[in-house]
Amino acid sequence: MIKHYPLNQLGRADHGWLKSYFHFSFANYYNPDRISFGTLRVINDDWIAPNSGFPAHPHRNMEIISFIRSGAISHQDSEGNAGETSAGEVQVMSAGTGIKHSEFNMTNEPLTLYQIWIEPNEKNVTPRWETKILTNTEDNTVLPLLVSGYPEDKNNALYIHQFARIYGGPLTKGMQCTQKIEHQMYLLVSAGKIKVTDNKNVIVMHKGDGAEISQQKKIKIEVLENSDIILIDAPIK
Repeated sequence: MIKHYPLNQLGRADHGWLKSYFHFSFANYYNPDRISFGTLRVINDDWIAPNSGFPAHPHRNMEIISFIRSGAISHQDSEGNAGETSAGEVQVMSAGTGIKHSEFNMTNEPLTLYQIWIEPNEKNVTPRWETKILTNTEDNTVLPLLVSGYPEDKNNALYIHQFARIYGGPLTKGMQCTQKIEHQMYLLVSAGKIKVTDNKNVIVMHKGDGAEISQQKKIKIEVLENSDIILIDAPIK
């Protein structure tokens, strides 16, 4: 089953320096039908103005993944980690026993990113942060694995404390790929236009859209124009 959520049906917030689309209930946006999708708790599509950002604030027992779509974000936390993650890169933070961090756009250009929260399968772990440059796979019919909580993937992807996998990257018009699903999957279209097919449904998705895919072992993706997508395969609670 595919449930399509077009961009214009998502929650919204506009704080001037921060503009967000919410795929699930977050902050002042509350939708009782959109609390979470299994262990996937938050997907925020954020736009942050130049020289703006989030001052130091706490998190606990959450896996927080950021995909930088354009611009660059500067991270600093209470564990002594600091660094800049740029467009085409991903960062992961395990909040664990508790961590405070700040996230700022220190550039003169707007920053856009997806912020994704996944509930961990192990609580009160030691907090950690790391970042990685995204690379394309040599096989253009397969999306690269970017983030994983499976031990066998540890050398090839950023690690999180949950049995989930996140795939993503650019796709060229005319490409077709089939993606296996372990649990259930949330699909994000960061740019472009794609067609998604399961056993019964055919959905066309545009930039900014999201889709829940459940009760399926695989989906087929056809790229209608050059696109960027993210696939989040995370457990049901």
